[in-house]
Amino acid sequence: MKNVEKWSKLSFLQKEENSSLSPKAILIIGPAWIGDMVMAQTLFKVLKYRYPHISIDVLAPSWTVPLVQRMPEVRESILFPFGHGELHLFKRYKFARTLRNKNYDQAIILPGSFKAALIPFWAQIPLRTGWLGEWRTPLINDVRLNRDKPPLLIQQFSSLAYNKKEKFTLSLDDYYPKLEVNEQRQKDLVESLQLSTSSPVLALSPGAEYGPAKRWPIESFSQVANEMISCGWQVWIFGSKKESPLAQSIMQATQGKCVDLTGKTTLIEAVDLMSIAQAAITNDSGLMHIAAALDLPLIVLYGSSSPRFTPPLSKHVKVINLELGCSPCFKRTCPLGHFDCMKKISPELVLSNLKSLVAYDSHIDS
Repeated sequence: MKNVEKWSKLSFLQKEENSSLSPKAILIIGPAWIGDMVMAQTLFKVLKYRYPHISIDVLAPSWTVPLVQRMPEVRESILFPFGHGELHLFKRYKFARTLRNKNYDQAIILPGSFKAALIPFWAQIPLRTGWLGEWRTPLINDVRLNRDKPPLLIQQFSSLAYNKKEKFTLSLDDYYPKLEVNEQRQKDLVESLQLSTSSPVLALSPGAEYGPAKRWPIESFSQVANEMISCGWQVWIFGSKKESPLAQSIMQATQGKCVDLTGKTTLIEAVDLMSIAQAAITNDSGLMHIAAALDLPLIVLYGSSSPRFTPPLSKHVKVINLELGCSPCFKRTCPLGHFDCMKKISPELVLSNLKSLVAYDSHIDS
């Protein structure tokens, strides 16, 4: 530990250097949430636009590594070997030392935590860029202020591709996330899961990891599913094993006529299968951002959260948000007990919006 302390003292004295020079290799400390990692691809695209020959590596938790591997801008996805909330200072230091021989010019630290800044600090990366917060200023020598000044998360992320003296004015419409699809793996999955692609597919994602206040009622999802099935569509339900009870409720309400994929695929397999769909309906969730990054015609339902910070990044999307006086509350459960922000979004409204995105013969007047 003496070596750690000795080097740390030297590193504290480092000032921001060469921030105006073009970096050749950069390490991104990626976010933990699936949706945030998808949105981080916009930053990678902006970096490639500014520095076409740059090498971008991303340090990512295990559950997002497969997503990063579907981003062509990234040279290498590096597994972050620590679980959420784990500190393990000495193990972090030892891991950081393994990164020194990669000769990064810069690190961009997307999470706002103290822990997230330790790895690039101990990896001796000369320029370490990140937002002010959690007493981590000594670890970052390119500190950015006013994180909330650009309203969208992708704007906040992408502004870190510029040095502090530059004005960030780039329109991000052409830099939206776009995940690659493995067509051979897709074909193999269709065969192994005995899926049919002979009729159009509606992808449903009824879950939301954050909590029930972000979930449209299952009864409403079921009504939409029954309507689309009656119009000749297939309905595939996506989600993790945690969402299986939600999917089973929809299966019961549709007499088993949907395809329940919850808990039966990995996240990256869900990407390949979801890309088959002709449309998707989701809550505000990680799968929503994946559907947007696949450029699917998309309906997104917002209740306790807001599209003003992390909207779906697609040009083929309809956001449904009733904007009640009590929302967004950003709570996991409804603090008022009525859940009107989601309950009052009718299936008819969702189907009407879906009809404006894709053509289908509706049995419900819009």
